[in-house]
Amino acid sequence: MDYQRMPIEIESPEQIGYAKIACNLTESSFRDARFADLNLDLRALVLSYGDHRGHPFLRAALAADYAVAANDVLLTVGAASALFIVATSLLERGERMLVLRPNYATNIETPRTLGAEIDFIDLKFDDGFRIDARRIAAMIRPDTKLVSITTPHNPTGVMLGESELRQLIEITRIRGCFLLVDETYRDMAYQSPPPLAASIAAHVISVASLSKTYGLPGLRLGWLVCRDSERMHTLLAAKEQIFICGSALDEEVAWQYFRRRENFLPAIRAAIVRHRDLTLDWLAREARLQVVQPAGGVVCFPRIRADARVDIETFYRVLNDKYATFVGPGHWFEQERALMRIGFGWPTTAELTQGLANISRALDEATR
Repeated sequence: MDYQRMPIEIESPEQIGYAKIACNLTESSFRDARFADLNLDLRALVLSYGDHRGHPFLRAALAADYAVAANDVLLTVGAASALFIVATSLLERGERMLVLRPNYATNIETPRTLGAEIDFIDLKFDDGFRIDARRIAAMIRPDTKLVSITTPHNPTGVMLGESELRQLIEITRIRGCFLLVDETYRDMAYQSPPPLAASIAAHVISVASLSKTYGLPGLRLGWLVCRDSERMHTLLAAKEQIFICGSALDEEVAWQYFRRRENFLPAIRAAIVRHRDLTLDWLAREARLQVVQPAGGVVCFPRIRADARVDIETFYRVLNDKYATFVGPGHWFEQERALMRIGFGWPTTAELTQGLANISRALDEATR
């Protein structure tokens, strides 16, 4: 396989160096947790190979939340490896898939590296980035094997309602396609989310992780859910051939955190709402930007107005070099650079306030 590095990884803050960034508005997650704040005792942990499906207690807890069986849950090394496992298990060179764009890069780049034929459902700013089940249905070809969506959506924050999700699940069932639903941001929906997609039908695979909502990306703990036992056998085989099982340390920390997550979630959700409102209030005042309001997650995807007379390259250069402020530029998502992903969950309130002000200053200096 001819692997290519992705711009979102090459230009990520961990590669740039966090010390070089004053205001980090690139992240699509809540702020990283400190291990000391978790108050865990791991002295009895045996560092052995674990259950190949993943920590039994954590899988059981996830299954109970999702109304599926424990063996319908497979723990993975973050959601990224779950997406890799699904793509490599379902697609061969020349086979066809249909995927939303913009999207998290791995949802596109792994099938591309496999040599899959990719059709894109291009979401449009002027349509509110709406995910339209009927439009997706019209784009499914007789040889489409996999349809891939994300809800709540990264990088826009838009979200499918339950009726449209069920409609899409029924459409793909009738058309004989697998449906992959990246639900990594599900626990950050602003209203009650629909049922987990994979709990509704056996041809659906859902993917999620602890990285985004809980600020635990360093654990590398994700999962996929699939009720098709035959398909799950293949997904488990793929996991075993890639890394056998997960880290005993990561999975034990994840389990101990997850069973006490209600101790953390209220503060996390309150902070997300405060930062969302702060960001949207600023956007309402910043006339050179326009935005589709997010329905979930900790990101939005505003666009510099075409009539604002802003030189885009000057804007990014000033923002990065002069103000040490970083956002996720549109090219991370195969979009025009007039679009930018602003992550409002990771920075402190002071960093977010300063970062948004810096965007306005950079726009000032880049106006022709």
